[in-house]
Amino acid sequence: MTEIALATGPAGGAVLAPRRRFIALRRLAAHRSFQIGLCLVLLLAVAAIFAPVITGIDPSAMKVRLRFKPPSEAFPFGTDSFGRDVLTRVLYGARVSLWIGLVVAVMSGVCGAVIGVLAAQFRRLDAPLMRLMDALMSFPAILLALGITAALGPRMESVIIALTVAYVPAGARIVRASALVVRELDYVQAARIAGASDLRIMFRHILPNSVSPLLVQMTFVFAYSILAEAALSFLGVGVQPPTASWGNIIAEGRDYATEAWWVMLFPGLGISLAALGLNLLGDGLRDVLDPRLKSG
Repeated sequence: MTEIALATGPAGGAVLAPRRRFIALRRLAAHRSFQIGLCLVLLLAVAAIFAPVITGIDPSAMKVRLRFKPPSEAFPFGTDSFGRDVLTRVLYGARVSLWIGLVVAVMSGVCGAVIGVLAAQFRRLDAPLMRLMDALMSFPAILLALGITAALGPRMESVIIALTVAYVPAGARIVRASALVVRELDYVQAARIAGASDLRIMFRHILPNSVSPLLVQMTFVFAYSILAEAALSFLGVGVQPPTASWGNIIAEGRDYATEAWWVMLFPGLGISLAALGLNLLGDGLRDVLDPRLKSG
């Protein structure tokens, strides 16, 4: 039964058999967009993890006499209005922004997968769950997140909850669409006839064969979450100083954009590189996991 399930999933959503999984990994390794994206994301992740080793400076340490020093050998990214090293703050900000993006991507993916497979398996739940998802999707994600963070208070946990709620509907609809196809396949019908419970069918057969499109979606949600966190922090309802995030570093530098352009430039470049890398990763995964696409 397992071998049949592995070999006969829906187009774009099948769980790959061992040989096909190996082929997929080879295609990923040879996919140029995936290679570039992986290098960019790993570079940012390693820089964030080893931030204390790279600079050895407290990101909150203020030296007012050194305020607004332009990029130099001593301060590669310059200093801000309090004399803090911008390089150090950008590296520590990467920790916060990447962590928020990763947690939101995983949580929204898990919640979306559960909601989607429940809606596909139980027809009585389909309409209410999907109408709830439609209601959430009727609001632009950033506005919905802004309202939730304003209600919960400006802190990191609020940002994670708000962005998770904003991005769950897209994942739920993707999984539901795949699960509706999978639930009608022969091996699922055979499991049902053999007396398998609904929960076993959902989590043993339907869900594993429906999540490939969701993996692609999660890479894009990762990128969107980094951008949204930066926007929320820039507006003052996200991560609060003195904790550094790319968004609040840019917010702190907006009043000095002309005379101290470097304060906004470097965290902005970090956001751009992270979004670019994650989107390239998503493109590579989409090309490999969807057999209808032959590029890459």
